[in-house]
Amino acid sequence: MEYDRHIFNSTNIMRTSWKLINKEFGRDCKNYGVKSLSINGRSITNYKIIANALNNHFTTFPTMICQKINANNCISSNTTPDNNQNNISFSLNRVYQNSFPSIKYRCTSTRETENIISTLKLSNSCGYDDVPSKLLKLCSFYISSPLNYICNRALFTGVFPDRSKYAIIRPLFKKGNKDYINNYRPISILISFSKILEKVMQTRLLKHLTDNNILVKEQYGFRTNLKTDNAIYHLTNEILNALNNNLSIGGIFCDLEKAFECVNHNILLIKLKFYGITDNDYKLYKPYLTD
Repeated sequence: MEYDRHIFNSTNIMRTSWKLINKEFGRDCKNYGVKSLSINGRSITNYKIIANALNNHFTTFPTMICQKINANNCISSNTTPDNNQNNISFSLNRVYQNSFPSIKYRCTSTRETENIISTLKLSNSCGYDDVPSKLLKLCSFYISSPLNYICNRALFTGVFPDRSKYAIIRPLFKKGNKDYINNYRPISILISFSKILEKVMQTRLLKHLTDNNILVKEQYGFRTNLKTDNAIYHLTNEILNALNNNLSIGGIFCDLEKAFECVNHNILLIKLKFYGITDNDYKLYKPYLTD
């Protein structure tokens, strides 16, 4: 009854439901502390040793996975970046008949900056700068103009401010034994200012990808009005249609381990260049960007 009251009185039923489910399974997202960790068969409680072990695990584990993938696929270590670029470009040219125009980085405005700040979650959590998003929302009217200038400088110089790259990394327990290091995944707590610049860039990237019809229709995540609910509906609909037509149904579900951490940056940059996402001639905007 208590859980029912929490759910029905909540403004976000889905989020409240998951919080209650995680609470029942002991997966409280706010519990970042790692009290003990099994290292080389020994139970370690020293926080400094635990922090160093987690840091080493989070930074080296994706590399180990990539090396394992390359070994299983028999990828030669003699493969050069030029060969990679030629192979990837050849594959992309077979899929797309025409080349893509270069992305256009339009200037952001104070109004756009204010709108982005308004979409930030009203939270007291903050990154290393100790500035929560709640504070940004309260003083949005006063800081939107200088933030807008910084965003435009970053857009047309191609330089993301170094201070905005800092993040607090915290281990989040997933499941299983809390002493096993493999049962933790890292989450990055970014500063609120970096989120604003990311959203500015995301808007322009998504517009370029959508206008040029680059994304496939099966891409549901990270797109406007296309969520996992749509993917589930599409899958369910296909299964029901097959059952109604007396067809056999089979499914292959892949769980990619450390998918984002294992993205090959060289391949990603080659593909971005092919899609027209390249450096912009910011000199055209120099009068606006001068100090």
